[in-house]
Amino acid sequence: MAQQRTERADAVRNRRAVLHATEQLLAEGGGEHVSLDRVAALAGVGKGTVFRRFGSRAGLLQALLEERSRGLRDAITNGPPPLGPGGPVRERLLAFLDGLGAIAEGNAVLLSAHEQACAEDKYGDPSYQFWHRHLCALFAEGSPDFDAGFLAHAVLAVFDGDLIRHMTLPDDPRRFTRSIQQIATALLDRD
Repeated sequence: MAQQRTERADAVRNRRAVLHATEQLLAEGGGEHVSLDRVAALAGVGKGTVFRRFGSRAGLLQALLEERSRGLRDAITNGPPPLGPGGPVRERLLAFLDGLGAIAEGNAVLLSAHEQACAEDKYGDPSYQFWHRHLCALFAEGSPDFDAGFLAHAVLAVFDGDLIRHMTLPDDPRRFTRSIQQIATALLDRD
């Protein structure tokens, strides 16, 4: 039993080290700088450890994005309004886009790398699927005569790493978020 706990603690440590190494490599050279070999070397683990845990470069970037968005996901699922259940649709939409925009603005390099690595299965990505379901539910409630699934995809399509970097300027770091909130709420307030 004690051996299982030790293994689990090592697994947790290794996961943290691998994700931290991935962050460091992204910061140093962007997505092209991230490979399983480099991540393993920087994290101080074997390449097999990284491969077994994450499967591929895409899986590694998916895990890092999931890590970055866990707090938002928890707030949407279990938190109080406006992010959590029970608030008015418009307020929930604004709060969600504020949270997702903050993640995007702070992780634009990760988003760009994630988009490239996961291009083959963008819509199967767990983070994307969660965000899409949430937006779809909000649009279905707030604009029932529109195709909520399409609206959710359209809004998420704007979360492009290169666009976010272009729109996120030192003198106006929340421009992207404000703009996407304006577009999304215009779809609710069109009457």
